Amino acid sequence: MAKAKKTTETKSTPLEKEILAEGKYLRLVKQGHWEYAERNNATGAVVIVALTNKGKLLLTEQYRTPVQARVIELPAGLVGDIPGEEDEAWAVAAQRELLEETGYFAKKIKPLAAGPISAGFGTEMISFFLAQKIEKIEKGGGVEGEDIVVHEVALHRLPAWLKKKERQGLMIDPKVYAGLYFALQCVAKS
Repeated sequence: MAKAKKTTETKSTPLEKEILAEGKYLRLVKQGHWEYAERNNATGAVVIVALTNKGKLLLTEQYRTPVQARVIELPAGLVGDIPGEEDEAWAVAAQRELLEETGYFAKKIKPLAAGPISAGFGTEMISFFLAQKIEKIEKGGGVEGEDIVVHEVALHRLPAWLKKKERQGLMIDPKVYAGLYFALQCVAKS
């Protein structure tokens, strides 16, 4: 039986980080044999599960340059990325992003789950929030440079609607399926 190689990294003595490249929003880091990405302008990201009073889930659609396609997503955005608001509370960011992207204001925001978005790729952490008692008060569509289309889809129609969008060539962010799970849990409790 072969002996396992002993690693030099422990919880008390992490390996030194080397910055390989750094841009305005991201940096590429090497630590030991591992290369990964870090955001250098935000503390994390929020993902919002928002249900209308008629039981429809709010989804966004926008072109995403890294994948060269339009993507169906839950409303989402960065936390602490606004100059002067670096210490922004995560729930405040969730309310702000929901309003910016969809035009809906949530009277109540409740945390659902949190964790790494891609533990092998980067340090970014996300937190899902349930937006309750939502009301359309603005146009939505995102901030400058964003071209967000908002969709309101009934939960019972969502799987078929997503398949249709895939056939049309759009990509579906897998977090949408997590959002559907949370939305169904919310509906089951009411």
